[in-house]
Amino acid sequence: MPIELKMPALSPTMEEGTVAKWLVKEGDMVAAGDLLAEIETDKATMEFEAVDEGRISKIVVGDGTEGVKVGTVIALIEGEGEAAAPAKPAPEKAKAPEEKPAPKADAPASKPQAPRPDPVPQSKGEHDRIKASPLARRLAEQKGIDLGGLKGSGPGGRIVRADLDNAGGQLPKAAPQPAAQPAAAPASVAAAPGDIPHEEIKLSSMRKTIARRLTESKQTVPHYYLTIDCNLDALLKLRGELNAGLEARGVKLSVNDLLIKALGAALVEVPDANVQFTGETLIKFHRADISMAVAIPGGLITPVITDVANRSLSSIATEAKALAEKAREGKLQPHEYQGGTASISNLGMYGIKQFDAVINPPQGMILAVGAGEKRPYVVNDALSVATVMSASGSFDHRAIDGAVGAELMAAFKRFVEKPLAMLA
Repeated sequence: MPIELKMPALSPTMEEGTVAKWLVKEGDMVAAGDLLAEIETDKATMEFEAVDEGRISKIVVGDGTEGVKVGTVIALIEGEGEAAAPAKPAPEKAKAPEEKPAPKADAPASKPQAPRPDPVPQSKGEHDRIKASPLARRLAEQKGIDLGGLKGSGPGGRIVRADLDNAGGQLPKAAPQPAAQPAAAPASVAAAPGDIPHEEIKLSSMRKTIARRLTESKQTVPHYYLTIDCNLDALLKLRGELNAGLEARGVKLSVNDLLIKALGAALVEVPDANVQFTGETLIKFHRADISMAVAIPGGLITPVITDVANRSLSSIATEAKALAEKAREGKLQPHEYQGGTASISNLGMYGIKQFDAVINPPQGMILAVGAGEKRPYVVNDALSVATVMSASGSFDHRAIDGAVGAELMAAFKRFVEKPLAMLA
């Protein structure tokens, strides 16, 4: 029997992907570890490897196909001595009705409503046995959608968030959601008069994910913001001295490297701020893994530097540079951008003085760093001129109280202004 190659889940948030390019063709022999295709996920473009050996008998999903749900069969492999003829059409026909009607269900509101009468009289025990992601269950409860009337498109028939979006018209409570969706994308296009030169840019999987996750963050996470000014003079002096000593090793510390170290040290010193809110529990981390925001073509990604507080500055600088380069080339591996206990975003290189960042869920905070600039500043009770930087923390108030957030910002300021303390 042919081996089914299915769209893999290459990141925790991935529900669908794009088959960017096949690296093999029908009839090719492959072995375990051979590269089969390039898959565009919500984070990066990644290579998909074979785990079995055999001959590619059928490519079900062609190059450039977008919106392929995780778990969908994208190709078939035959082992030695297997006949291709009976195996080819069966998966194709079995899959076609599942994949193609999904987009059509968005247009006519009558189609998703038809199956509803059967599952409505459903007991609580039956509801508990329905396979659905935690996010899908939460959203269904908020919007009054009966999960029993939905067909899951996730792995093993699991109901995911996209299935709820497609079922927007099923219940009266869910009716406002479909109305909001057309307003988000088509409204901007319709508002552009025909005589204004413009172009329509198709949203990538990454851009769609950024839009969805940050919208959810602002709608569901109660943000509060704390801003503090830091005197950078001591940190800049230390950086110059360290770079002089590291020159022979080819390592050059950036200001951002030292700020990452300072945030990691502050999170270890204030562990109540190094937390995540899960809804039922609060996760308190025993080390600080910092996600650093990196702008890449078409979006943003946050590679993670682990155990920042216990690492040397040269190690942080070397890894930060390597991760940033891999991010811009789209070559990050999942373990390099998954996780992180807090984030840092630095727009100082653009001359931005201060800004408030959006929390990267499920993390509990993000630090937004502005530019260091010469400002009047009181030093030792005397007015002088110093290089001052504004840093703003965005905190999840469900997990981190205001006093704890303030304590973290004060610790960060102290490490920045007395940087030798974070090296001790």
